[in-house]
Amino acid sequence: MLLVTRLWRSALGRIGKSSALAGHACNTPDNIDVLSQPSSKYTGRSRIGAPMKLLLALNPSDSNETTIREVALRPWPIDTTLEVLSVVDIPELLAVPAVIAEATKQAEGVVLAAGKRLESSGLKPTLRVLLGDAKAVIADRAKERGVDLIGVGAHRGVDAGPFLLGSVAKGVIRFAPCSVEVARAGKWSPATGSNMRVLLAVDGSGGGMAAARSVAERSWPDGTEVRVLSVVEFELPMIQSVLEPPYLPVQLLEALRVEATKRSEEAVTAAVQLISRSGLKTSESVAASLASSKQVILDEARQWNADLIVLGSHGRKGISRFLLGSVSEAVAMHAKCSVDIIRGHSGEHF
Repeated sequence: MLLVTRLWRSALGRIGKSSALAGHACNTPDNIDVLSQPSSKYTGRSRIGAPMKLLLALNPSDSNETTIREVALRPWPIDTTLEVLSVVDIPELLAVPAVIAEATKQAEGVVLAAGKRLESSGLKPTLRVLLGDAKAVIADRAKERGVDLIGVGAHRGVDAGPFLLGSVAKGVIRFAPCSVEVARAGKWSPATGSNMRVLLAVDGSGGGMAAARSVAERSWPDGTEVRVLSVVEFELPMIQSVLEPPYLPVQLLEALRVEATKRSEEAVTAAVQLISRSGLKTSESVAASLASSKQVILDEARQWNADLIVLGSHGRKGISRFLLGSVSEAVAMHAKCSVDIIRGHSGEHF
């Protein structure tokens, strides 16, 4: 059974109390009953790993098939909880009662349909419709529930382009207190027997270590393959880095190359050892290229036909890289497959 909870707000934006729609039936094809207290525990196949708290954020005005599919097909640990959330985000000038009511009704239909699909896969989701700024509401809800992973669609609307990140997804990536998966359609499917391919990007930083640990500890479909990639990056001394072009004596260039290559190889080795202990099939790739880290990761994912890219929210250069134009956000924006951005402890290193 399913639950929809509304957070009411007047046309002027004043927030009222949360209200369960007990006994309410939304206008969906199957007229699903909505009860006040559902079970939200995963009852499907038993998998390794600690229970997770998931938040699936759905767009009330767009197709969410890819996002729902990614959650429905994955095997989640026993006792994993899932909340399906749709946020009614209406510009203040248009926030009149009739518009709010119609948008809320549409959002309720979206979460109810998603709930039915997810229930059929063995999950028992809680459903919720809230009103407000979508980016802020999703991030706040994740913090309130102590969520481990937010799932969000890559874009909304036909004008957003086939792969570019939408504004809501971008805002959630930047401000969420937890890891975020940006969902795009993958080629893997249990029905066809094709295995899921996960590309893990590491760089020896705390963010890379958190990403590797996330892959090692999470449940994955049988036959999942993980390729661990590290891009050789030179870290220039401050004086050389501000020159245009940078001045690099031959001896210094060679020393930087050796150091960077060693760092990448050590990061890959540590990640492979960690992941192999969980029984996943792994392969390794250390890439030295004149292209940016973002481009190398995207090219590797495309050439290897990855279904999912996993990387830390920030790398060796610190949290400042997790801004507009950072590697994490740039990969999430331009990838042709799903992307997991993992938040972890920046003080940890391989």
